[in-house]
Amino acid sequence: MTPAQVAAFCLSLPGAREDIKWSRVRVFSVAESKMFALIDLSKPDDLAFKVDKDLFLGFCDRPGIRPAPYLARAQWISMASPYPLGANELRELLTRSHQLVVAKLPKRLKQELVL
Repeated sequence: MTPAQVAAFCLSLPGAREDIKWSRVRVFSVAESKMFALIDLSKPDDLAFKVDKDLFLGFCDRPGIRPAPYLARAQWISMASPYPLGANELRELLTRSHQLVVAKLPKRLKQELVL
């Protein structure tokens, strides 16, 4: 997948929105401030997103995937474009990242967002 395809997919997820933060990072979030994916435009379209806690170290052992700077403690991984994952696997992982973030939202917000 290209960075543009990743962005389009992220925006297709329920309740997703996009902002530019820190003057160079496309941030995909739900509930206005809960990030689930980032594309850093200052680097060669680096992509970062959250993964399940028990899978984090396994992903970091894969070639081309590393712990995301500043977010690794929250089990985020990072990779440069061209992404070392197939399109289907990347879509599944981005969907899971979205689900992990939505699961931590208060019930009231989930109802407002119809998630």
